[in-house]
Amino acid sequence: QVQLGESGGGLVQAGGSLKLSCAASGQFFSSYGIGWFRQAPGKEREFAAAISGGSSTTYYADSVKGRFTISRDNTKNMVYLQMNNLKPEDTAVYYCAARQYSSAQRMSIMKADYWGQGTQVTVSS
Repeated sequence: QVQLGESGGGLVQAGGSLKLSCAASGQFFSSYGIGWFRQAPGKEREFAAAISGGSSTTYYADSVKGRFTISRDNTKNMVYLQMNNLKPEDTAVYYCAARQYSSAQRMSIMKADYWGQGTQVTVSS
């Protein structure tokens, strides 16, 4: 079993940057694909970015490509989401999620095994 906890959210002006962190506990962390998802008020949760277990592949939604970068440190059981050039439409609760043996691309369409509780990101115009 894997437990996930997000941190790093906050309030930032448009054009600014934030770095989210996802801390994982449990065994075999490197076997899990990890994804970042987000949910804005009144909208469905949507995929943002994902990384495979060995960090060999990443995958991004078109809406964040070129602005967000996902990375992981398997020695620390951590996954990060660097968000640059933030826009008001990036405002949402951001969740990290894990699915064992999943590729980065499959994380965007497959149901995750585990979810964190989320961290709020608010981008002001």
